[in-house]
Amino acid sequence: MKVLIVGGGGREHAIAYKVSKSSQVEKIYCAPGNAGIAELAECVPIGAMEFEKLADFAEEKGIDLTVVGMDDPLIGGIVDVFRARGLRVFGPDKKAAILEGSKAFSKDLMKKYHIPTAEYEVFTDAEKALKYLETAKMPIVLKASGPALGKGVLICQNLEEAKAGVKEIMLDKQFGDSGDEMVVEQFLTGREVSVLTFVDGKHIKLMSSAQDHKRAKDGDQGLNTGGMGNFSPTPFYTREVDEFCKKYVYQATVDAMEQEGRPFKGVIFFGLILTEDGPKVLEYNARFGDPEAQVVLPRLENDIIDVFNACIDGTLDQIDLKFSDDACVTVILASDGYPEKYEKGFPISGLEKFRGKEDYFVFHSGTKFGENGEVLTNGGRVLAVTARGKNLKEARAKAYEATEWIGFDNKYMRHDIGKAIDEAGEDVNV
Repeated sequence: MKVLIVGGGGREHAIAYKVSKSSQVEKIYCAPGNAGIAELAECVPIGAMEFEKLADFAEEKGIDLTVVGMDDPLIGGIVDVFRARGLRVFGPDKKAAILEGSKAFSKDLMKKYHIPTAEYEVFTDAEKALKYLETAKMPIVLKASGPALGKGVLICQNLEEAKAGVKEIMLDKQFGDSGDEMVVEQFLTGREVSVLTFVDGKHIKLMSSAQDHKRAKDGDQGLNTGGMGNFSPTPFYTREVDEFCKKYVYQATVDAMEQEGRPFKGVIFFGLILTEDGPKVLEYNARFGDPEAQVVLPRLENDIIDVFNACIDGTLDQIDLKFSDDACVTVILASDGYPEKYEKGFPISGLEKFRGKEDYFVFHSGTKFGENGEVLTNGGRVLAVTARGKNLKEARAKAYEATEWIGFDNKYMRHDIGKAIDEAGEDVNV
């Protein structure tokens, strides 16, 4: 079969890697792809938001399955365009992708169906938001309701910061239209963990837990990013947490979406916070996380095509989802200055050192080919250096060892990815 993957980041590289392992697949295309994906797939210069062009391409090439990795096309309705033309596609349609597309929608859904989350208010009027904040308990969290590349969340310590946050999101439109509506949320304390799941509209199957590192700098300092590193599984996702979420969060979310006439087929990423009052949902994403995909997918033992098909056909209950009981750690190599200003276009050396090494992977996030075929940096997040080990500590040591193999000007990374592993005592693999 022929598969088209839509997107061009590290997540899509991890998806392409898994798809390439399927005996059912003879040809992979990726639009637009990147220099790393080009080793596994034929990259096509069509943008992820060019839905009609992508559908034309899928028809022309006789694509059997399209897999959409990115949030923007899903929220924008790419699945609806493909389905209307009789093309098979993995991912939620527009009315289901609103689960990620509108934080206000997802908060209202959780409230209506009693899914545990932080207390909140939604505002479309900056004046009303400012008035509300005058008597609100600090610290407080402000979120642009629409998608903002994982950066539209501000934690405000006091009223002054909160007022500045309203200005940034709603008045200065720092996140564009995504800030037309804003969620003001109670600040929760606890460890954050991510859980990736496959969903077929009715049934839900858990992949694995993972733990992200959102801030740009060591010690969780600096600005929010799309993620600077990750590990899976996380020892903080204990059996008790798992049982609670299975009872009150996972199936409850799938059922709620079905009740609302928005059946969800695809991947739901649950962003959880483990508070003293139990787990609560911080956010939903309607696709694989990045870099969560890079630590979770290498551990998936099933043929991913079977899983994609089961989600589309509503037969996920017949799939026995299997993950290896080892661990995976990803460290992002970024361009210095990310997520603000940074230079790109520098040659990258050392990529060949990953070839033929079973437990080491280098997933490309922001790369492109130069005029002479050399690989150049082409984004804030450049590469996701990933390693597997029998436990988290071994995987972390291997991942950091592998970051040394890569060289490029203005290479930047965090040196404390997985620090929490040391605080957890023995590894707990759930």
